Amino acid sequence: MRPELFASATTGENTGKLAVNVTSERDNRPIEGASVQITYTGQPDNIVEETTTNAEGQIPDIELNAPPLEYSMAPGANKPYAEYTIYISAPGYETFEVSGAEIFSGELAIQNAALLPLTPTNPSGTELFVIPDHTLWGTFPPKIAEDEIKPVDESGEIVLSRVVIPEYVVVHDGPPSDTSAQNYYVKYKDYIKNVASCEIYSTWPESTIQANILAIQSFTLNRVFTEWYRNKGYDFTITSSTAFDHKWVPNRNIFESISSIVDEIFTNYLSRPNVLQPILTQYCDGQRVSCPNWMSQWGSKALGDRGYTAIEILRNYYGDSMFINSTDIVSGIPSSWPQYNLEVGSSGEKVRQMQQQLNAISNAYPLIPKIAVDGIFGPRTEEAVKTFQRVFGLTPDGIVGFKTWYKISEIYVGVSRIAEGVAR
Repeated sequence: MRPELFASATTGENTGKLAVNVTSERDNRPIEGASVQITYTGQPDNIVEETTTNAEGQIPDIELNAPPLEYSMAPGANKPYAEYTIYISAPGYETFEVSGAEIFSGELAIQNAALLPLTPTNPSGTELFVIPDHTLWGTFPPKIAEDEIKPVDESGEIVLSRVVIPEYVVVHDGPPSDTSAQNYYVKYKDYIKNVASCEIYSTWPESTIQANILAIQSFTLNRVFTEWYRNKGYDFTITSSTAFDHKWVPNRNIFESISSIVDEIFTNYLSRPNVLQPILTQYCDGQRVSCPNWMSQWGSKALGDRGYTAIEILRNYYGDSMFINSTDIVSGIPSSWPQYNLEVGSSGEKVRQMQQQLNAISNAYPLIPKIAVDGIFGPRTEEAVKTFQRVFGLTPDGIVGFKTWYKISEIYVGVSRIAEGVAR
């Protein structure tokens, strides 16, 4: 999070910020000149802000009123976030509307919008998304208890012998038995960011956010590893029902504090000794619902306030045998991070690969300068990396570490259409 962006709590002003990224659903390229209008939800004539996107499909961060920060720090009678409606339109595309985008005091919210191109058979239209209450504020079905370790039938359909980070998960937007619910193909990291933004408050301590994200990732990877729903005859990976899995909402906004942590730890999950599969780490809010032997979300917040680390929080609930594991197998990218930073003075094939990817990205994001693909990390490559980092909200240090490597890979795959064959 970038606290310097926000008014000090001592001034009595409570504001958050909103960033908007607009791309084409067809080719993942940014849309320049898209119109962005923001109103208070429920007050469509009360326009708060109007602006247009730049060549990177982005707008300057917008400051918006929000309730006091303390509302999100303990359960209470006051909603801790303000709700806004975002309208986005661009020539040749359907209008994109999100109602109920959440803004917390002191937080940067991020609204990503992929616009559908108009076609001769669909010359006009609007995609409307209504964001329900946050799970810590609204009323949702509690999780139905399951065993945290699933039986694995060697003769069944399970083919994974090691944990793999999938490129996509297929999310069934409803309980498993709802045949009318839509299935969505969602990038794994985007899914985790969405769920975490639905289920915890981005204002909480960093260690609390990390602990909850690790629980979400481990739960999700257990569903992937065991092919839990597919082995029951379903054609999806996971559901959006809180009774069975986690809350996920199509096109809801996420938060920078959550997004940044997911980018740092998305290859991690939770393990127990001598158990290959990720642990199905279940939890509850700890206020309206109690869950002995599971993590309490509000309880994890209290432990974070007391200085507990993420693993200390997790072991407090799941026991001392729980540990953080990781995999270096990430699907859907040209190659995994080399396990060392690329910076000025580095050379070799990994540098060459990164340079080639940056040049491909610069075709869609012209602010990023073209560079020589020579395998030598010099000042020009450093400047291109810094520009990429600024465009995509990373620390502009010019060093290609874990987060930057995978962000370059993610954007490269999107704009170069490597993932074109994946259903959308």
